[in-house]
Amino acid sequence: MGKLDGKVAIVTGASRGIGEAIARLFGQEGARVVCASRTLHEGDHRLQAGSLETTVAEIKKAGGQAAAVQCNVGDEADCQRLVAEAKRLFGPTDILVNNAMMSYLEPIVALAPKRWDVGFAVNIRGPFLLSHFVLPDMIARRRGAIVNISSGAATGPGRGPYKGPAPKQSFTLYGATKAALERFTQGLAQEVYEHGISVTALSPSQVVPTPGVLFTHLLESVDDPRGEPPEMMARAALLLATEPAEKVSGRVTYDQAILKEFGWIRDAKGTGVDSKGSGYSQI
Repeated sequence: MGKLDGKVAIVTGASRGIGEAIARLFGQEGARVVCASRTLHEGDHRLQAGSLETTVAEIKKAGGQAAAVQCNVGDEADCQRLVAEAKRLFGPTDILVNNAMMSYLEPIVALAPKRWDVGFAVNIRGPFLLSHFVLPDMIARRRGAIVNISSGAATGPGRGPYKGPAPKQSFTLYGATKAALERFTQGLAQEVYEHGISVTALSPSQVVPTPGVLFTHLLESVDDPRGEPPEMMARAALLLATEPAEKVSGRVTYDQAILKEFGWIRDAKGTGVDSKGSGYSQI
């Protein structure tokens, strides 16, 4: 038996990277997975490989159940349609993984205000909207799990003085959205705890060599020793989605740290293990 037999899971950003790994593992563990992103077909994204059709095909090839729903999580109507379609296809949502993200790397002085708005629409308004739409069924059944995918970027550079020139790539926008997501996580966790619903936030302990990370040259290749495989995040998301709310709800954590804490792995390193994470991870 799988850990998620009979469960319905929505995973956003499931066309590639961490979202794809989570969707595939959840499918292997018996969940009926609704895979959501903007990239429905291979070739739809002009810069990166990966698509919903490929993710769904791989889940089905492995014997799982999955469906693709094209969705822009920054759009309220799309979010409402995604949750309704998941319910029509498989039943009420048991697990929501808010993984879809958008980032622009221009410094603030050069960043178009519209891009700032898009970043917050996808990275923080999207998780709010999807949580808003799945929660009525979760509350009615007194169970459910919401896992928000955060990032080490939620921890800023700290106070000055700063040495050397400013970085060429700015993570100010992206980091601000992820810091907001972590605060949202703990606030929502408190609101729904009495209903048996867990809400958590999860970041990688090390950089994951996703197509987006490689595109921005944060890592040189998928084999870069500074990174960790996306499957590590998938296992940690599975842990957070299956442990009782009283053990995990409100946790802002890092994949290798939480996996080691619960005995799923023996050795761990990176943020949350060798160094402290964001302020929210420490409270």
